[in-house]
Amino acid sequence: MHQSLWVEMLARIQFAFIAGFHILWPPVTIGLSVALFVLEALWLKTGKVFYYRQVRFWSRLFLLNFAVGVVSGIPMEFAFGDNWAPLSRFGGGFLGNLLGFEAVLAFMLEAAFLGLMVFGWGVVGRRMHLLATGMVMFGSILSAFWIMAANSWMQTPAGVRLLHHHLIITSYFKAIFNPDLPYGFFHMVIACLIMGATVLGGISAWYVRNRRFTDFFLPSLKYAAVALAILGPLQIFVGDSAGLHLADTQPAKLAAMEGRWRTNPPGRVASWVALCWPDPARQDNAWSLKIPRIGGLIITHHYRGGIKGLQAFPRRDQPPVLIPFYAFRAMVVCGFFLAATALWTLVVWYRSGLTLAQAPLSRHLLAAWYGMPLAAYLAIECGWFTREVGRQPWVIYGLLRTSQAVSHLPSIALVWSLTGFFVFYATIGSAALVFARRIILSGPDLESPIPDHTDAPILVARRR
Repeated sequence: MHQSLWVEMLARIQFAFIAGFHILWPPVTIGLSVALFVLEALWLKTGKVFYYRQVRFWSRLFLLNFAVGVVSGIPMEFAFGDNWAPLSRFGGGFLGNLLGFEAVLAFMLEAAFLGLMVFGWGVVGRRMHLLATGMVMFGSILSAFWIMAANSWMQTPAGVRLLHHHLIITSYFKAIFNPDLPYGFFHMVIACLIMGATVLGGISAWYVRNRRFTDFFLPSLKYAAVALAILGPLQIFVGDSAGLHLADTQPAKLAAMEGRWRTNPPGRVASWVALCWPDPARQDNAWSLKIPRIGGLIITHHYRGGIKGLQAFPRRDQPPVLIPFYAFRAMVVCGFFLAATALWTLVVWYRSGLTLAQAPLSRHLLAAWYGMPLAAYLAIECGWFTREVGRQPWVIYGLLRTSQAVSHLPSIALVWSLTGFFVFYATIGSAALVFARRIILSGPDLESPIPDHTDAPILVARRR
C-alpha cells in the first residue's frame, strides 16, 4: 500500500476507534437524563417516596456514564488538529464555531447544573432541584444538537461557497439547519431515548429475574416497555424518512446501503437485495440473495420507483459497499428485536394482570431483556458506521475528499498513538464496568431518610 494511503487508513481507523468508543456513552447520558427528569417530576407531583428512590438509584449510573463520556470525548478534539489538520483549516471556520457552541452553550450548561443536581439534595428546594435536573437534560440534548448540526453539515453542506479554495460562510442559518439536520438529529435523539429505556429495562429485568427488589424494579421495567413501544414505531418512521431523503442528497450512499450497482429506471419493477457480497472490481455483486418485485416499495415507497445504482457514479466517487450494506441491516435487525421484545412484554403484562414476574414464559422474556442494551448499543454503532462510511470518499460531501483532509504524519506515530488510545480506553472502559457492577450489585438505598428540601441549611444560615 502506498505510504499516503496507509497514513489515511491509520488516521481513519484511529478516529473510528475513538468515535466508536465515545458514542457508547452520550446516548445513555441523554436517555437517562430524560428518565431522571420524568421520575423527579412525578415525585414532585405525587409526593411518593418510590419516585425519589428511583431517581437516587439511576442517578448513580447516570453520573458514572457522564464521567466516562466526558473523558472519552476529549481526545476527539485533539484528533481534529493532529490527524485532520487540512480538514480543520478548510472547514474549521464553521465546524470550529459549532464545536465551540457545543462546549459553551451546551456542555457548560450541563456541567454547571450537574453539581446542583448531585449535591443539591436537602440544600435547595424541590422545584429548584427539578430545574437543575431539567437543565442537565436540556444541556445534554442541546449538546447532541450542535454535534449533529456539525456532522449533518458535513453530510449535506449548505450556506457556504468556495472562493479561491477557501470556504466562505454565506448563511449561518442555512449551514446549521442544513437538509440532513432534521433527520439526523431526531433519529439520534430517539436512539438516545431508546438507549436509556433499554438500560433501565435491562437492569430492572436482571433484578426481577433474580427476585431482588422486585417491587422496586418491576415498575421501571414496565416504564421501559411502554417507552419502547412508543419510541420504536417513531424511530422507524424517522429512519424511513431519512432513507427516502438520501435519494436526493446522497444517492451513492443509498445505493451502497442497498447493494445496488445498476440503475433501475422509473416505471420498472425492482427486486430488493437482502444479502450480497459486493465486488467493486466487477462493479457488481459476486453473489446476492434477492426478493423479487419489492425493491421499489422498500426503497422509494413506489412499486415502480426509480433507484439510482452505483454504476451511475465515477468509481472514485463510489463509497465502500460492504460496511454500509451489512451495518444498515444489522441496525434494522436490532431495531426489530427491540420492538418485538417490547411488544412481547406488553402482551405478557396485559395477560398476567400486571404481575410480570409470575406470568408464563416471563423468565425467558426477562432473559431477552438482558440483550436489549447490547442490541441498542449495536444499533447505534451500526447506524453510525452506515452514516460515516457511506459518505466516503468525502469528508465534507462534494467539497473535500477524505484523502485531502488527512495530515501528513509518520505512520509509526499513528500506530503508537492508536495503541495508546486502545490502552487508555480499555482502562477507563474496564473501570466503568467495575463501578457499574458495584452499583448494580449493591442495589437501591431504601433506608436513608429523605432530605428536607423545604428547610434548606444554606438558606437558614443566611437568615440567621
